[in-house]
Amino acid sequence: MKKRNLGKNGLETSEVGFGCMGLNHHRGPAKDRREMISVIHSAIDSGITMLDTAEVYGPYTNEELVGEALAGQRSKVQIATKGGFKITGLTNELDSRPESIVHSVEGSLKRLQTYYIDLYYIHRVDPKVPIEEVALTMQQLKKDGKILHWGLSEAGAETIRRAHCVEPLTAVESEYSIWWRETERDIFPVLEELGIGLVAYSPLGRGFLTGKIDKNASFTENDNRGELPRFTKEAMEANQVIVDYLNKVAEMKNVTTAQVALAWILAQKPYIVPIPGTTNVNRISENIAASDIVFTEQEVRVINDEIGKIQIVGDRYPEAEKRRTGK
Repeated sequence: MKKRNLGKNGLETSEVGFGCMGLNHHRGPAKDRREMISVIHSAIDSGITMLDTAEVYGPYTNEELVGEALAGQRSKVQIATKGGFKITGLTNELDSRPESIVHSVEGSLKRLQTYYIDLYYIHRVDPKVPIEEVALTMQQLKKDGKILHWGLSEAGAETIRRAHCVEPLTAVESEYSIWWRETERDIFPVLEELGIGLVAYSPLGRGFLTGKIDKNASFTENDNRGELPRFTKEAMEANQVIVDYLNKVAEMKNVTTAQVALAWILAQKPYIVPIPGTTNVNRISENIAASDIVFTEQEVRVINDEIGKIQIVGDRYPEAEKRRTGK
């Protein structure tokens, strides 16, 4: 597995990480726990070192699953997790007050069965708490050895700058894929200027960019795609055009559509680490192999030009979540 540096703060990780959320949260009925633990073990055995989770996944159960899976494996990986919510069980309110963050970190450490977290994100920026105050809390948590690095998830450019001035950020986590490229416009320039890495979640478009989902797909309980505007029947039918294009590129490269989508991300910037998730061991090998695909600069330009002509139908989030992300 190739390595990449997430920014300039000394966090080297595998070029492709692993998003753990879907192992038991928001991707349908939870599967057998032992089977999902074996998926995590397969990811580690394959050379993946970055495992991404969050306290709100479940809530709590995803961190517990990862913690159980990492018994005897902790030294092989970097754990990334996220906090910044007041978890009520029904609705989760933004809460980045210092005492709330400290409480969340302590809970995550316990569930993950570790004494430190490699990369701790604020999951969504809380407009009620100055980001400078949040950064000072992170600074103290680093001094205490509870976290090694910190980051922001779905933060705007000005927020990133203000936070970084107080306590340098290692990474920003944002949705980024071949069908969601807004990050390129406002966030990329800031990351490059400040030396911050990007962790790309949903790099396969929540499965749509693999070509395995079409307009006839239905989403069951515990699968939030049924609530997302891009996963209505009409939107999926309209957006099939981008999958068709990826299929063409895949055929030329003799690889899979999913591998094209991941390799495209890796080809954009050297500081990006995508974190695809899966419950299928075979998919892990497929995703990792994407790092071996080489696109020439000309090929990247052609692909970018072609996908730039495609109008994606449907917002990525409902209005309530868009208000949290600002996008």
